Amino acid sequence: MTSMKKWSGALWPFLCFALVALVILSLSRLGFMAWYSERVTASDGWGVMLLQGLRVDVATVCWLWGIPAALTLLLGGNRFPASVWLWVVRILLTVGLWLLVFMEVSTPGFITEYGLRPNHIFVEYLIYPKEVFSTLWLGHKLELLAGLLIGGAVLGFGWWLSGRCLRELSFPRWYWRPVLAVMVLLLAVLGARSTLGQRALNPAMVSFATDPTINSLVVNSTYSLMNAVGQMRDEGTDLPATYGKMPEAEMVSILREASGRPASAFVTDDLPTLSVNQASYTGKPKNVVILLQESLGARYIGSLGGLPLSPNIDRLAQQGWFFENIYATGTRSVRGIEAVTTGFTPTPNRAVVKLNKSQTGFFSIAELLGKRGYMTQFIYGGESHFDNMRSFFLGNGFQDIIEQKDYQNPVFTGSWGVSDEDLMRRADAEFKRMHAEGKPFFSLVFSSSNHDPFEYPDGRFELYEQPKATRNNAAKYADYAIGEFFKLAQQSDYWNDTVFLIIADHDSRVSGNELVPVPRFHIPGLILGGGVPVKKDARVVSQIDMPPTLLSLAGISAEYPMLGRDLTQTPDDWPGRAMMQYDKNFALLEGGNLTILQPDKPASGFSYDPVKQLSSPAVSPVGTEQARRALAYLLWGGYAYDHQLYRLP
Repeated sequence: MTSMKKWSGALWPFLCFALVALVILSLSRLGFMAWYSERVTASDGWGVMLLQGLRVDVATVCWLWGIPAALTLLLGGNRFPASVWLWVVRILLTVGLWLLVFMEVSTPGFITEYGLRPNHIFVEYLIYPKEVFSTLWLGHKLELLAGLLIGGAVLGFGWWLSGRCLRELSFPRWYWRPVLAVMVLLLAVLGARSTLGQRALNPAMVSFATDPTINSLVVNSTYSLMNAVGQMRDEGTDLPATYGKMPEAEMVSILREASGRPASAFVTDDLPTLSVNQASYTGKPKNVVILLQESLGARYIGSLGGLPLSPNIDRLAQQGWFFENIYATGTRSVRGIEAVTTGFTPTPNRAVVKLNKSQTGFFSIAELLGKRGYMTQFIYGGESHFDNMRSFFLGNGFQDIIEQKDYQNPVFTGSWGVSDEDLMRRADAEFKRMHAEGKPFFSLVFSSSNHDPFEYPDGRFELYEQPKATRNNAAKYADYAIGEFFKLAQQSDYWNDTVFLIIADHDSRVSGNELVPVPRFHIPGLILGGGVPVKKDARVVSQIDMPPTLLSLAGISAEYPMLGRDLTQTPDDWPGRAMMQYDKNFALLEGGNLTILQPDKPASGFSYDPVKQLSSPAVSPVGTEQARRALAYLLWGGYAYDHQLYRLP
């Protein structure tokens, strides 16, 4: 050890910490592989995961400590003031090791929830410490305390080890220092890029399986997070380089044809998807209400083959237009909000609710209806700043926001705000007020009780299971609150003048061993109200089809840029279409044919049975036309956002 320290000189602390880090990351990866051993074996991944994982770990260490190592050769020394730099190095080594361990310790809970290592979602939650800490403290005390203990131990160990490694370092003569520093920097860059090719190492290069969870385990969580942060900076600009290029004219032509609208409906090339749409209902325009349900996937809905947790939705499904095969566009609330309020197609980027260029001047049905004299409103039980909702809504047509601070004497308040029954009672009161004032209204009502740590008032219904604070019980409470709302609404003066949509933002814990776990995107969708037809609809449809359909049922004929279908004017024998974004994978489901696009890989084709909810590899190669449609949908979102094409004239 002494001879190695003498040989490595000033680089000894970095080599020592790099070795410790590589051992820790490899052991962590082995632990995750053991956790998912059946899926690792099914993917024939033991060897490739360890070797490619080591490659990623070396790249991570180079990114983390490569520049400090080069600077130490230039700035370090055993005497003041050069010795000050060694204290900086000690801090960098200790904090870097803590970061690597902290991210690995944080990973099991994240994988359980999202099926992947920490990504951009992890970053986004960091800016909401109140909600996140409340959730962890109330629902995950053991994990939180274990993380704090392990984090403290790592900081102590890192500080002790760095002190030992930095003792009595030998430094080269001054004239060798710049030369060696440049050499170390070049080696660090080469190690960080991990390739001599044009594109540096990225998760797609080490992906080998059709199981996204297994692919994500190849990288370490710090690298996964760093990669996500880098992609967040480049949103809207790099999709063609990652998924494939397509001329703008071809993309627009494909999207217009796939929308089901005649070519004559599209009014200008300056806004390629802007079209004229005639409503099917021609009477007095109606109010529009969207009841967006947190994490209420189809597996919690009895009438969709799920658990018996939804007696009220099941009852209401017999009174309206019930969609049996509707799919969410993503796995986050903001993705659902994006789909049902703007009709925007999903992309591998974050939802437009979060992005800078869409905070004003971005199309929403609130903007469209506001220009027609509607009162437009967002009603929420929590704090509306969460996920940037307040900024996006106020900048794009919502005139009024009701949030947690606006409730007086709520019956129950939890980590995420007031209870769903408080929310629904306030919504009913607001609708009665606006109806009495004689103005039509549009309202987005967003629930929150069905969210970890699953808090809700006692004694409202018979629990499905013990203990009380479980996902299944919270889903049943959400259904209870919906039932209580419609008891009020159906007796109100506004009922016959309003079209209601009950829909989930996404399912909970979307994960699986498929590139895109399609069954986990299956959600409930139900349209109710005076004059709404009573029927069950078995077509494959998407969240983005709901806004055009609602506008049509409400009697709103208008120009708008949405590509979703007006299902009141779409043939019953239409095979259907849905699109789903799962991390960086994009799926286009057309009838029983499924195409999946991955970064830097050719399209994959599958057959999918919506009834059995099973997918299998396609007998024949993926259809070129469907693959081109999938690519057009994927690229359009980034292109339209970047060029600000998704707006009204």
